[in-house]
Amino acid sequence: MGHAHFDGLTEDRRDAAQAALRHVLGAVPIDAVTRLAGGITTAAVFRIEAGGRSYVLRIEGTPSPLRNPHQYQSMRIASEAGIAPRLYHADEDNRVAVIDCVEAQPSDRFPGGPPALARTLGKLLGRLQATPLFPYFVDYPAIVARLWAHVCRTGLFAPGVLDPANERLAQIRETYSWDRADSVSCHNDLVPANILFDGKRLWLIDWESAYRNDPLVDVAIISDNFARTPELEAALLQAWLGRAPDDALLARFRSVRAFTRLYYAGVCFSASALAPRVKPDRDISAPELSEFEHAIGIGRLTPGTPETMHVLGKMFLASFATDVRTPRI
Repeated sequence: MGHAHFDGLTEDRRDAAQAALRHVLGAVPIDAVTRLAGGITTAAVFRIEAGGRSYVLRIEGTPSPLRNPHQYQSMRIASEAGIAPRLYHADEDNRVAVIDCVEAQPSDRFPGGPPALARTLGKLLGRLQATPLFPYFVDYPAIVARLWAHVCRTGLFAPGVLDPANERLAQIRETYSWDRADSVSCHNDLVPANILFDGKRLWLIDWESAYRNDPLVDVAIISDNFARTPELEAALLQAWLGRAPDDALLARFRSVRAFTRLYYAGVCFSASALAPRVKPDRDISAPELSEFEHAIGIGRLTPGTPETMHVLGKMFLASFATDVRTPRI
């Protein structure tokens, strides 16, 4: 097995990739390799065609200071429960996995449309949260605060600009109440790219953020991406919970959703902070969702660029501060 497929990787990453494929394929020759988009991650992701089957090879890149060490154990549990695609091989030391490839269809083809999708996602979350418990990593408010503290240290914004967000985060952390003993298995990053529809059912992929957590974290992220009206949100919560939520749970849901929104603001700003900048930003105002979508549509903003990530960060920050509708990741 030559190196040509993985020339863009460092030598140690190439060796790990080839070892993982040898473990799964043996002497079966590789017919084709395609590099896939990896989203907001340092992972290198490839589609492998071999022996009449399709696989996904995922090779983690440089670990961040917030790296979750339990992703492979969590992915294995989810795979065994039929929630994640089949896991053929996972090398935790070298952070490489070979997974069954799901031929994804657009979610707008889901039978029954958005209401049925919201209900199905709610039930799928229930299945995930009933699996054997994922390992503990960190309390969610703490990881949100650590990521946000990093944003504040980047110099991306002028002094004082982020003070209102810091104050709101402190207030929410003070009132947030959750018993760690009631934590369940959670994915913690259920954005649209990590939920695949194969034409018949849904699969959850990309488990690098998976650990035990407050169950409302996954519900909040799903709500912002797939249940964007009061009716769809009610359908999601009903299907997940098995009954209508009471006022206390709804209040907790809003607090947790504020955490998830600030988390994604932090992810976006961390990405935009990597680009050179002339001076710190003094403005956190965000465009309306329709304005943002129009800017993408006419090409004024390009998905994935630091400029667009910066605008997305401001939109998530606005959602955190005022509960306005978020963009979809």
